[in-house]
Amino acid sequence: MFWLLLLFAIIFSSLFSLAFAGFSFAPWVPCWSKDLARIFKAADLKNGEIFYDLGCGNGKTVLYAAKNFKIKAVGLELALPLYFICQCRRFFNGTKNAEFKWKNLFKEDLASADAVYFFGMPQPIHKRLKEKLERELKPGARVISYVFPVPGWTPDAIDKPTNSDAAVYLYRRG
Repeated sequence: MFWLLLLFAIIFSSLFSLAFAGFSFAPWVPCWSKDLARIFKAADLKNGEIFYDLGCGNGKTVLYAAKNFKIKAVGLELALPLYFICQCRRFFNGTKNAEFKWKNLFKEDLASADAVYFFGMPQPIHKRLKEKLERELKPGARVISYVFPVPGWTPDAIDKPTNSDAAVYLYRRG
């Protein structure tokens, strides 16, 4: 009976964390692998920089950054099952310059970030994230938004090769 209750508690808490993460910023929708090159072209990462993925899902973007660039890649994920997937993928990839944190992105200090990437729904971006980025990011930091623009900001570049492609928005903090 104890093991059944424990299993139920684990399943319930996992589902709750997935739902909470989805409502707080965005549901988990992985970026298309074909878009990774466009995302990182916009990010324009240099050796030694720090890259953040806010709401990193299964860790695909963070692991791509860590594998292809000499940077520190940090993924923040609130949904516990996805966080565990990230940790497993990092372990099996043997990636040393990738770090995953089980953390609410709104509680992470982004002052050290050189580039920040996210996929978020328009309302949370406008209401909470935009203010956080304006307050914490250093001048020159790049912000890459996948699919949705940041309301009120003018993008430095928009990469959307065709109507069927997802948009990649690049902003530079002044």
